[in-house]
Amino acid sequence: MFSPELVRLLAILLAIIGAVFLSLGAQFQNDAVTKHHAPAQTRLGGLTLRQVADLLRRPRWLTGTSFLVLAILFQLSALAVAPLIVVQPIGAVALIITSILNARIYKVRLNPKTFLAIGLTTLGVGGFVAFAASSAVAVELSNQKLLQVVGILFLLLMMFAFLFWRSKGQVTALQYIFGAGVLYGFVASLAKVVLQRLFQQDYDLLTLLALASLIGATVLGGWFVQNAYSSGPPDLVIAGLTVIDPAVAVGIAIVILGEAEGATMTQVIGFALAGLIAIAGVLTLNRVHPQLSQKDDSE
Repeated sequence: MFSPELVRLLAILLAIIGAVFLSLGAQFQNDAVTKHHAPAQTRLGGLTLRQVADLLRRPRWLTGTSFLVLAILFQLSALAVAPLIVVQPIGAVALIITSILNARIYKVRLNPKTFLAIGLTTLGVGGFVAFAASSAVAVELSNQKLLQVVGILFLLLMMFAFLFWRSKGQVTALQYIFGAGVLYGFVASLAKVVLQRLFQQDYDLLTLLALASLIGATVLGGWFVQNAYSSGPPDLVIAGLTVIDPAVAVGIAIVILGEAEGATMTQVIGFALAGLIAIAGVLTLNRVHPQLSQKDDSE
């Protein structure tokens, strides 16, 4: 009915709209967390269950959650019609919007180094999408591939539990962001898997297991994100998520799902270089962001 190019373009448009809602949701949730639970602290080790429950009564936090739900719906719509490695990295658009919103709300002057970090992140992710759009292929998902994805997720959950137990609550914003990014990468992959299995009419226990794993990873990832908001600016959170999340999801799509089987060596090198540029941008942003610099100076 529609050409593959037109369908892929529609998926990119849906993903961009989802990124806008992601940015708005991140800003509203960050404002609620920092206003009520970290107003005068330079760093907070983590939110308690009582503090998280308190957020459920905050209109600003609930508004942010509504935006995030819309972001998820648009993201799922994009994943339903295009390969994972094309859709997932587009969330980097949220970084630009969040950086501008956060700077205007908190009257923070973004310095040239911060703009450079944002530019590197956006360039890296944008380059990745460009390479992915020219080489990605849709694949049929087998039970074995799904079991591999779920098995790796369970191993990572055990690893995170051990690391956070060893940390004794001394966890930085970047560490929370890394954990959330990894989990959300699996959320995107599992969402793609569940949607495709439903299209394939695979209504079995394995599909139910994938759905349960998706929900569990979403909840734990959300917990990590709220804690990251309490100890870092929202544009750092978004920057980390828009690099780590796609990196994990794309890794799964390439290694396990086989969405890049038709990629040439040049495209593979392009994937690697674009990913390194994006990671460099996030690490730079973590080091030079004015709000984080102010925190370090006050300690």
